[in-house]
Amino acid sequence: MDRFVYIAAAGARQTQLAQAVNAHNLANASTTGFKQDLISAETLYVNGSGQSTRAYNMVTGSAADLGQGTLQQTGRDLDIAINGPGWFVFQGEGGVEGLTRRGDLRIDEFGQLVNGAGQIMMGEAGPVALPPFSNITIGSDGTVSIVPLGEAPNAVAVLDRLKLVNPPESIIRKDSAGELQTIDGEPLFSDATLRLVTGTLEASNVNSISAMVRMIELSREFEQHMKMVQVGEELDTSSASLMRMQT
Repeated sequence: MDRFVYIAAAGARQTQLAQAVNAHNLANASTTGFKQDLISAETLYVNGSGQSTRAYNMVTGSAADLGQGTLQQTGRDLDIAINGPGWFVFQGEGGVEGLTRRGDLRIDEFGQLVNGAGQIMMGEAGPVALPPFSNITIGSDGTVSIVPLGEAPNAVAVLDRLKLVNPPESIIRKDSAGELQTIDGEPLFSDATLRLVTGTLEASNVNSISAMVRMIELSREFEQHMKMVQVGEELDTSSASLMRMQT
């Protein structure tokens, strides 16, 4: 009977893990540039004499759906989106380059260009830092230009160019903090062919309706697994009663 319960309990555990990932995705359905999480699992068997019929599930890996979200116009000068494939680069933990599609930019209190998650945006010369200015523009090629404070409107100075890269999807992963980076963590070369759309943001690639439907499906799956565990318990109790009657 424990074989039956092992399989049911393993299914319930995997359903719980899938529900947690789905809930995380749904919570980020409105997060700019978010890429939904995916998990994979496989069925394994308990080692040991006489235990090979006991199965359980184990998560074997996690990944991210790197598909592009829809582009939404905002009209804000510092809202930018990549038109097609490619990534912005930000300064990650320990100096490792992180990848993002989030382009809701702002200037922090230190004069650094950051996105809505507070990630410091990288340029060709390192983190983008801005002196006092009266106007800022970001070109379609990622060029960051300003009019220095106190200068004439036509006194435009080019400070840097946002670092835009386009690595193969096969070498991109999410780390434990949920940030995208390359598998080896090595710096990437810029791709001068990538182009930006200003006054626009890329939405999350999570489909809220599909995620809600999936949540309902997973809830029902979990209930079915737990019913199987209860049935196993009832059958075990009935078997024990029969054995007592025979004695």
